[in-house]
Amino acid sequence: MIAPRFVPVVFKQLWRHRVRSTLTLGGIAIAMFLFVAVQTLQDAVRRATETTASDTTLIVYRENRFCPAASRLPEHYVDRIEKVPGVLSAVPVKILVNNCRASLDVITYRGVPTEDLAGPGGWASRWQFVSGSLEDWLKRSDAALVGESLAARRRFKVGDSFDSSGVTVTVAGIIRSPEPQDQAVAYVHLDFLQQAATKGGGLGVVTQFTVRVTDPARLKETAAAIDAEFQHEADPTATRPEKAFVAQASSDIVEIVRFTRWLGLGCLAAVLALVANAIVLSVHDRIKEHAVLQAIGFRPSLIARLVLSEGTLLGLLGGGVGAGAAVALIRAGAFSLSQEGMSIAVGASWGVLGVGLAVSAGVGVIAGLVPAWLAGRREIASSFRAV
Repeated sequence: MIAPRFVPVVFKQLWRHRVRSTLTLGGIAIAMFLFVAVQTLQDAVRRATETTASDTTLIVYRENRFCPAASRLPEHYVDRIEKVPGVLSAVPVKILVNNCRASLDVITYRGVPTEDLAGPGGWASRWQFVSGSLEDWLKRSDAALVGESLAARRRFKVGDSFDSSGVTVTVAGIIRSPEPQDQAVAYVHLDFLQQAATKGGGLGVVTQFTVRVTDPARLKETAAAIDAEFQHEADPTATRPEKAFVAQASSDIVEIVRFTRWLGLGCLAAVLALVANAIVLSVHDRIKEHAVLQAIGFRPSLIARLVLSEGTLLGLLGGGVGAGAAVALIRAGAFSLSQEGMSIAVGASWGVLGVGLAVSAGVGVIAGLVPAWLAGRREIASSFRAV
């Protein structure tokens, strides 16, 4: 945009109006903080609910039931599910939550059979242990493997005990998983949770079955076959792809996050207005200076680029502060949105910071286009008369 030797000139112009520049940067930082936070929420919902061609997981739930407390299925269904054509494996899961409504702070217990979690090719094979170990989990019937996000939010450490929904467990390990649903839950032994939970049917009763299929292309066909198997039973089933199930269970959260897109657009409009206002005032105050610069040989196009660089610099500085603060807060907070036992982990990568910087710089350029064009086309004589 401009040669490096002119960059100090741009900084000097901003520094000369420190109060105005500071207020503008503060407004931009707040707007970009909100924009990056909104984008992070939307990305989290998209990752958790967007079905892809490679998805191989189905959730088998009790028909016409949504909250985990209301879904009760016989554990012995697992043998019949595994015989359905297209099913690779089925795992009975007992779910217990301390709050079934939409919340930012929910503890979700997931009871899983020991052999399905710790056996060869079990769920633990895809996890990385941040601390603790699988062996520690196997030693105690009341042990829990806690997702990294939940551990960070509640500040759990290996060896800590905690109580939720009337069930007390001891942290045997903290796990990191590529699956979003693993980040904010505590995995416990199935038989322990069935006996410890005051509600839910006791031994032999589970909340759902997590099913892996052999062919992702036949996901819906396999789901229909499972439901047909149990349609005449006392406890019929409703089977959906995992991400479709998350989208339905978290429908309120999805709608709220969808609405925040307007908030994101409003933030960009605020940045545009703040930068444009600051540049217009700056150009108006320096009409005489621009005339002097033209008189000593500065071309109008260079003056226009200097003005445009001010808008870009304001956007970059304010956007960098706001986006950086948003990313740091989200990473430190380890937030998750939970509803009906399903969690949407909210995580911000540092790549989001780059997106925030690019957007704020782009908005700064757009905001400075008209003032730069006006400053570049103003004639020397008219500039001196305007003072």
